[in-house]
Amino acid sequence: MSPLAKWHHSKESLTEHSELCNMEKEICNAYTEINDPMWQPQPFEEQAKAKAGKDEAKFIDENFCIALEYGLPPTAGWGVGMDQVTMFLTESNSIKKVLLFPAMKPEDKKKNAEAAEALENTTAGPSV
Repeated sequence: MSPLAKWHHSKESLTEHSELCNMEKEICNAYTEINDPMWQPQPFEEQAKAKAGKDEAKFIDENFCIALEYGLPPTAGWGVGMDQVTMFLTESNSIKKVLLFPAMKPEDKKKNAEAAEALENTTAGPSV
């Protein structure tokens, strides 16, 4: 899930990854990042294989791996999604209710057809 997250220092199957949750809703992801250029390509490759052919497929970021070879101090990453914050503030149970971009919302085909028909009827002038 997090190809940049560093493996846990004592438990082999875990990563140093955490999530901030409030009232059972995820607000933020946080993790310490891998800064070893010898190990970083492996998680990228595993994720690319696992998601091959899917829409959310990720690519292997070779430029990032090359940059690691020049040196990267210990770093951490965290991300707060505005969708998640909006869900929390509006007490919504579904992210679909708070999407800011209507094109991302599920389509209601019947409603869209009715709106198109109404628009067509109002814009149609007298026929000649």
